[in-house]
Amino acid sequence: MNLPNKLSMLRIILVPVMMFFYLATFLDPWGKFVAAAVFLIAAITDLLDGKIARKTGQVTDLGKLLDPTADRLLYNCGLLLVVADGTIPMPYGVIGLAILLFRDFIINGIRQIAASKGVVVAAVWSGKLKAILHYTHIPMFILLAGTKMFNGAFWDVFNQVLFIVALVVFALATVVTIWSIIDYYVKNKNVLSENTKTDSNEEK
Repeated sequence: MNLPNKLSMLRIILVPVMMFFYLATFLDPWGKFVAAAVFLIAAITDLLDGKIARKTGQVTDLGKLLDPTADRLLYNCGLLLVVADGTIPMPYGVIGLAILLFRDFIINGIRQIAASKGVVVAAVWSGKLKAILHYTHIPMFILLAGTKMFNGAFWDVFNQVLFIVALVVFALATVVTIWSIIDYYVKNKNVLSENTKTDSNEEK
């Protein structure tokens, strides 16, 4: 297994670690801070594995499977945690999570149909932007889940500012997620009738 694939595997392994520290209430608030740090480390591996694979010519079929799988596990599980405990207020969190899961469902379906016909579907830039935005707001909400346990005027202001910034990024991420569904479909709508293989990068 090459280095990029090892980084993708590490990202998958870090997901349950992140979830453990977030859910381990006996470690609060420090467990939440560790969970945020683990999430950020995992997100960094996503930035590295694809870049290393392309730069060193180590793009493999295994990597094309592991990379998007690891990405979706990370941001879907991270978002689920902060939605489930109400850190992202209802109903916004549930709506955002549902849109993200729907997006993955639709794109996976298109990709599977394309693969059955020997077609490699084109990636869209909006998908990468979507991942970056989710990688930004999720650790902010995870951090907020810990800092809101502190009392005092400073923490009241800090938590309010952090909440507003994270919520704005979350809203942007949701809009871009919807955009990526449309963008992905429009650019690959011929996949159902395409019979020739085309080259592209794997969608994030």
